[in-house]
Amino acid sequence: MHRPILAAAALAALTIAIPAHAKTARCVIDSEGVSYSGPCQYTVAKGGTFTVTPPHGRAFGGETLSITVYVTRPGVAEVRGLTEAGINSRWGPAHRSRRDGACWKGDDFSVCVY
Repeated sequence: MHRPILAAAALAALTIAIPAHAKTARCVIDSEGVSYSGPCQYTVAKGGTFTVTPPHGRAFGGETLSITVYVTRPGVAEVRGLTEAGINSRWGPAHRSRRDGACWKGDDFSVCVY
């Protein structure tokens, strides 16, 4: 009776467990007075959503271990950061920069990946 639910849950877990291939990139991140410019791992997901992480498990100049830009529609995204304490913090909405397509800008932050 519950087999379809269990099968769907198992498939979802398997999908999450298979990591996407990360590429080395250069990140320039500014948030609340903290800046980071340097290497990062860049992983793209479906629909243009992407996650960046600093090399070797370090943090992006503060305590942020990863930043995900969830693209909700072309040129518009929701940005979140994962902290060392395991807190998934909402940075807020962002728009893709018209001057530099590698950058996403919010009210008090920017995430650029080259």
